[in-house]
Amino acid sequence: MADKWIIRGDYFETCNCDYLCPCIYTNMTAEPTYHTCKAAIALRINEGNFGGTSLDGVAFVVMAMVDGPMADGNWTVGLIIDEGASDEQVAAIGAICSGDAGGPMEVASALVGNFAGIERAAIQIDERKMGFTLKAGSFLDNGADAVVAAFDPDQPLYIDNTAHPASKRLALARATHTKMNVFGIEMDNPDGGNNGHYAPFVWQGEAAA
Repeated sequence: MADKWIIRGDYFETCNCDYLCPCIYTNMTAEPTYHTCKAAIALRINEGNFGGTSLDGVAFVVMAMVDGPMADGNWTVGLIIDEGASDEQVAAIGAICSGDAGGPMEVASALVGNFAGIERAAIQIDERKMGFTLKAGSFLDNGADAVVAAFDPDQPLYIDNTAHPASKRLALARATHTKMNVFGIEMDNPDGGNNGHYAPFVWQGEAAA
């Protein structure tokens, strides 16, 4: 019997491109700012399940690195999954992120050339009204502040109808700091200013029987 699944929660990202990341507004066809894209895409599941496995409260980070335009493929991808997740939850997240279980990552999986593996770490996400900080063990220490809308200081600026797998509508942000060191993906920018996004997300799909 096929496993139907759905996860809902919040997504947070920083990448090494200068703000605004050209991948977003060119549907991944532009050259990244520094030729090689390095991104940490964190998702915190507020509620969800994979078949009979509850995924409530599980957080994970999709790490990605690619030389040249992202649409050209050959991505290196690895997963950091919260150390508190059970083996069943880790297997479910792996199936979702590989695209084997359908959903948004099924399309993105065609662009992956190297799956770097799975690491476990304590993941801490502190969400503010206009930004976030993210830590994952010794692998990640990232944060971002929203780019404020021109006529409403309590709202971020948004970009809509994107091809991003997390959400079509993204709040725009600038990183306060970004440190990555996992799967050969390295970056250390304590001064920030690089690109960021965040948004609520809903993913769903059905794993083949």
